Amino acid sequence: MLAKYIQEANTDYRRIRQRIPLGPLRTEVEYNRAVTVLDEIVDEIGQQETHPLADLAETLGLFIEAYEDTHVPFSDSSAPEILRTLMDEHELTQSDLSEIGSQGVVSEILSGKRDLNVRQITQLAARFGVSPALFMPVPRKPIKRPSSRTRVASRR
Repeated sequence: MLAKYIQEANTDYRRIRQRIPLGPLRTEVEYNRAVTVLDEIVDEIGQQETHPLADLAETLGLFIEAYEDTHVPFSDSSAPEILRTLMDEHELTQSDLSEIGSQGVVSEILSGKRDLNVRQITQLAARFGVSPALFMPVPRKPIKRPSSRTRVASRR
C-alpha cells in the first residue's frame, strides 16, 4: 500500500517540479525561476499570512536562501543592512520610503527595532526590482528533525 502512495507522490512531485522549482537550486536558471515563481506567489498571497500558498512561499524562500548563501553577495546581510545598501545605491532617504511607513517606521526598521512585514517586503521588492526573499528573515535556530531511522524505529 505504501509503495502505491510513494509512486503517486513521485508522479505528483515530477508534475509540480515542471512548473515550480521545488527542490535544491543548483543553477542560476533554477534560481531565477524560483525567484520569479516566489514573486508571483507573494503577489497572489498579498498580506494573507494564512493563505494556502504561504507554506509554498516559505519553502521556496528557503531554497532561494540556500542558493544565495553560496552564490549571492547579500546572503549574510540582514534585511536592514540590505535596505540601507539599496537606499544608498538609489540615493534615497528614509522619507523617500513612505510606501512602507513614516520616516519613524523606516528608522525603526533600519535600526533593527522593527521587522518588515509582508506588505512592506512586497513593496520594497517591487520598488527595487529584487526578490522578496532578499528581505525575508533568516531563521535564528536550525530546526532539528529526527533522522529517518529514528522515525522508523518510533513506529515499531
